[in-house]
Amino acid sequence: MLVLAIDTALESCAAAVLDTEAEIFRARQSLPMKRGHAEALMPMIDEVMKASVVSYAALDRIAVTVGPGSFTGLRVGISAARGLGLAANRPVVGITTLAAYAAPLIDGESETPVIAAIDARHGHVYAQAFSGDGTTLIKPAIMPLEDVYRAARFGAAHIVGDAADMIAEKWPPEFASPASVNRQAAPDIAWVAWLGASVVPDEAPPRPYYLRAPDAKTRAELAQR
Repeated sequence: MLVLAIDTALESCAAAVLDTEAEIFRARQSLPMKRGHAEALMPMIDEVMKASVVSYAALDRIAVTVGPGSFTGLRVGISAARGLGLAANRPVVGITTLAAYAAPLIDGESETPVIAAIDARHGHVYAQAFSGDGTTLIKPAIMPLEDVYRAARFGAAHIVGDAADMIAEKWPPEFASPASVNRQAAPDIAWVAWLGASVVPDEAPPRPYYLRAPDAKTRAELAQR
C-alpha cells in the first residue's frame, strides 16, 4: 500500500509517502512551524511526491491529522488532503493527533499505560489515556490539567505530547512517577502514515476533531446572539 501522509495540526508541517509492502518511506519532510502552514504545505507535498517517484493515481490512500490542534492548521491540512483525494479519486482517512502521539509507545506486550496530551491553554489540555495494548482508558476530551491525573490510577505511564512536561511537573507525588516523559511539538509523520495505512476508511473520516468549538464565530452566529 502507498500512503501519502499529511500533518499540519500543531507546530509542524510534514508530509511523507509510505510504502507498506517494502516497509520504507519513499520520501518525507518535516519542518517546525507555528504558522505559515498554508504557504508551505502544497510545495512540500509536491517535493515529497516527486522525490518518492509516485504519482497521485498510484496512491492507495491519503492520511491527514484531524486534531485536536490548531483550527487554522487543521483546515489547511484537511482541505489539502480532501482536494488531492478528490482530484486523484483516492480515499482520504483522518488520524487524530492524540493517537499519532501515542502510537510509538503502544506495545501489545506491555502493560504500561500511555497518556497523550496537547496544551489547550488556560490550564486545560486535550488528552487521551491508552492501555499498553492501545485500548482507550480515558476517552479523548478537553479537560483541566488536574483531571489528567485520573490516569495515575492505572500506574506509571508514558506521557507524550506538547503538554508532557507540564503534566509531569505537577504529577501527584502519591502516585508512581511517570515511566517516561516525551515532549514533542507534533507527532512523528511516520506514525501518521502507518496509522493511516491501518485504519478502515469508513471508520476514520477526514473531518476536524476539535473537541471544543472554535472561538471564532460566523456572521450568522453573531447575528443570533
